[in-house]
Amino acid sequence: MNLDHIWTFLEVADTGNFNRAAENLNVTQSTVSARIKSLEEGFGHPLVTRSHAGCVLTAAGHQFRHYANGIQRLWQKSHQAVTLKPGFRSVLSIGAQVSLWERLVLDWIGWMRQRAPDVALRIEADYSPSQMRQLADGLLDIGVMYQPRHTSGLVVEKLLEEKLILVATDNRQVSPGWVEDYVFVDWGDVFLSEHAEAFPQMETAAVTVGLGALGLQYILKNGGSGYFPLRVVQPLIAGGRLFRLGGAPTLRRPAYVVYRTDPADQETQDLALDGLRSIAALEVE
Repeated sequence: MNLDHIWTFLEVADTGNFNRAAENLNVTQSTVSARIKSLEEGFGHPLVTRSHAGCVLTAAGHQFRHYANGIQRLWQKSHQAVTLKPGFRSVLSIGAQVSLWERLVLDWIGWMRQRAPDVALRIEADYSPSQMRQLADGLLDIGVMYQPRHTSGLVVEKLLEEKLILVATDNRQVSPGWVEDYVFVDWGDVFLSEHAEAFPQMETAAVTVGLGALGLQYILKNGGSGYFPLRVVQPLIAGGRLFRLGGAPTLRRPAYVVYRTDPADQETQDLALDGLRSIAALEVE
């Protein structure tokens, strides 16, 4: 097994077609077939099922795809570390959910560049499950997320707590009929638990979304109500586009920082964590 075989397998898995994979890799179709065959012989199991329409992964292929993606990311990280340009002594990889970028990560990047100009930064936007896998595999040094999972070798630390308030496009109080136009946003486990406690009799909302930005744009365009971060809706309230519903409790959405107990560069990790904590503390004030 070599890296070319793995990259070829991932291209086949993504395209579902040997010919298209060959075009993308700038090799012949017979080369793609030979590389996949070599992998299958090494594992002793078929990885793809071929047909005139293309190909699909077998159960073994789906299993290998997860590890192949990890190998690819690990190779990219190791290549970046080994080929550092003069003036850089190390690379720090951090992942963060998109909704935390503007609030936290952008300021942190500037903070780190000022205090550690000899550390190259690699920043990725990703969701909690993917970040946790990459942290466990050593592909990320630090993750900033809403729903961590306690895992051996990783430290989970509460970083900040977001306030979520109930707003609507018309000025009113919470009433028996308020839920008719309610857009339910899944803000994570803590929010779900507090929401269930606050509204135990609530029926299923007509619209449920997993992305807060989508829910907010929906009610701004079509009218309605929903729970959103206070920092996000404050300008809209000030501008008269949204109203805070009287009688509705404020709910919480904590964010966490997750990092390794055995970092490759303890000094750099400690500095990065200090920066995240400092910026998060300013956000709370």
